[in-house]
Amino acid sequence: MAQPRVRDGVTGSRVAHELRADILHGAYPPGTRLRQEELATQYGASRLPIREALRILEAEGLITTVANAGAWIASLSPDECAELYQVRERIEPLLLRYSMLHLTSADIDRLGELAEEMRNTRDIEQFLALDREFHLGSYRGAETTFLRPTIERLWNATQHYRRAFTRLLDVESNRIVHDEHHMLVAAIRENDPDEAERVLFGHIRRTRLQLTRHPEVFS
Repeated sequence: MAQPRVRDGVTGSRVAHELRADILHGAYPPGTRLRQEELATQYGASRLPIREALRILEAEGLITTVANAGAWIASLSPDECAELYQVRERIEPLLLRYSMLHLTSADIDRLGELAEEMRNTRDIEQFLALDREFHLGSYRGAETTFLRPTIERLWNATQHYRRAFTRLLDVESNRIVHDEHHMLVAAIRENDPDEAERVLFGHIRRTRLQLTRHPEVFS
């Protein structure tokens, strides 16, 4: 069997960076088994950095590992996904409130640019990347050691299902999503945390309800 071509200086964090990007871009569907020898060949690394990368990504909620069995891309049942979204509905508005106190004018201007870029793109992967930057960027001002990492983990766990949600959007639903992004920016710019929380709660809830109506995306 041919040995993988190992790149000099490849570390677990570098493999994790590349594998993370591939997972978030949908290269591996939920439930896909990750075999270390195949990953070593694909990412040009030895087994040690591959194992380190898998540990990093498990901590981030992107993969699931079972002792003496292997690693898989994290997947959710409809009930698990609904539960995670209900958690997000309640804690992301709180994180946004914390963050708004410290966002700069430049931060808010960037959110406005991202909202407009999302409205103008028809590419799902580009939309998902912009949407992630938009929402996680809106939380960047929060001074918290627990809440933001928790939310980032929840985002990772639900990434595949946001992709499915985006593909389900009809013209009217798509318009509502973009309007909500702009409403969020307006509330943040006007320093109105109550309105920002209200909009964000409904924005996340809408995704949950849409996914609940389409259990086939979990097959």
